Amino acid sequence: MVKGCLKCHRDFDEKLVDDPGSEVYPSCPDCWKEWTSYAVMVINEMRLDMSLPEHRKALRKYEKMFFGLEKQEGELQKNPDRRPDQ
Repeated sequence: MVKGCLKCHRDFDEKLVDDPGSEVYPSCPDCWKEWTSYAVMVINEMRLDMSLPEHRKALRKYEKMFFGLEKQEGELQKNPDRRPDQ
């Protein structure tokens, strides 16, 4: 079955994805691999302990931001109806 990747918006065949964890968010193999590498960096930089629920919650927040489902802190909201002089 063909699905669309949340991250890069390309279509991919879900049979090509071999990691069962990638079923959470539809993502192509390349983007899922990028997320797993990024997740390791987040865990190491923030010194997250995956045995603690609040640390797992923090990693899920970064996961949602990575796939574009949640805004990053400090990101401005775009308002297409507003002109610059208003």
